[in-house]
Amino acid sequence: MKISTPLSELDVADAWAQLHDQAHNGAVLQPNSNRLAFADPEFMFRRETRGIRMQLELLKPDVAQREHGIEHTVVVYGSARFVDPEQAAIQLEEAQASGDAARVLLARRAVRNAERYDQARQFARIVATDSLKQAPQERLYICTGGGPGIMEAANRGAHDVGVDNIGLNIALPHEQSGNRFITPDLSFKFHYFALRKMHFLMRAKALVAFPGGFGTLDELFEVLTLVQTRKSRPVPVILFGSEFWKKLLNFDLMIEEGTISPADRDLFHYTDDPAEAWMLIKRYYEIGQKT
Repeated sequence: MKISTPLSELDVADAWAQLHDQAHNGAVLQPNSNRLAFADPEFMFRRETRGIRMQLELLKPDVAQREHGIEHTVVVYGSARFVDPEQAAIQLEEAQASGDAARVLLARRAVRNAERYDQARQFARIVATDSLKQAPQERLYICTGGGPGIMEAANRGAHDVGVDNIGLNIALPHEQSGNRFITPDLSFKFHYFALRKMHFLMRAKALVAFPGGFGTLDELFEVLTLVQTRKSRPVPVILFGSEFWKKLLNFDLMIEEGTISPADRDLFHYTDDPAEAWMLIKRYYEIGQKT
């Protein structure tokens, strides 16, 4: 196998990524039975070792979070496509200067969606600030999918007040890395969606879903299904942006048609206010209430 930089000069993670790329494009390493098993990329990428790779993806983020004393999280889902208000304003200004009507419409939509970015940032800032008042073992930490958009906004809100926050990123065909507001030691990359979802729920004490696309819906409905079927403990599930969610999902129709029970409607709450979203979580766990 030919690589442009000697492995000794590469960061281990970069070397592994390069070896993985080579191994999946036909230019594999020459067989060498004398390699240590865990240092043999050809062996580690075999179908038979998939279980080992999955175990490692389960273990690594768990160990790191324990070392940081993180046992409880508030998971924030939402679109990766929303930009912050500053970027949205620039886009609108440039679109208006171009005279392109279609571009102006898209830029105006970006400005509207930027309000969600700002609300996610506010919510995370509130959670992070208030959680500092709790005993270390009881603190709630912001956790996201680690990407841009709403995820970046939530990580940014915790970062604003100097509080650790978590990003659970996923390796995709296009280049993607964790956003710059994630605590560096808590920025993880996954290959398996299933393991990533498991980590979302392992420490989750609440889930807040902002408007999003297929990925957000996938994550939201997995949580609702697990709670509904009692495969996961009940946690507050908050749908932020009531107009969006009520227009997108007709839960009343599902009840009318008998596909869910009326009680299932109590599995989630709507809100449009960052402070109220946090209040719903605090009320559920009686955080800050006098005994």
